[in-house]
Amino acid sequence: MKSKIALLSGLMLLIAMNFGFASPAYSPEYFEGKWSVLVKGTPQGDATIPMRFETKDGATKGYFIGDESGQEQEMSSASIIDGVLTAAFNIQGYDVDINMSEVDSDNAAGSLMGMFDLSATRVK
Repeated sequence: MKSKIALLSGLMLLIAMNFGFASPAYSPEYFEGKWSVLVKGTPQGDATIPMRFETKDGATKGYFIGDESGQEQEMSSASIIDGVLTAAFNIQGYDVDINMSEVDSDNAAGSLMGMFDLSATRVK
């Protein structure tokens, strides 16, 4: 009898995992819009990078402002997998990547190059 209960419990868990009930649903819409991203402790000091993300037809694109011109530049890649935004771009001659995860409705946190902490605040 115990083995039947264990087998049934395992089967239910497997079904729940396949239908996404075991993990939270992540929405790319969370990252939509403008963000002020503060990268802490770089060799040049703390740096704030304005960023913007949009998702259309399931594809995420990212943009950033990397100089005083105020011109947006498209990131070379941006994706959202399991609630983590990962993006890559070239800024001031350096190829960098970031990752960010939701902290609350208007804040995210992550890292640049896995070495420098970043905090992001939604721009309203």
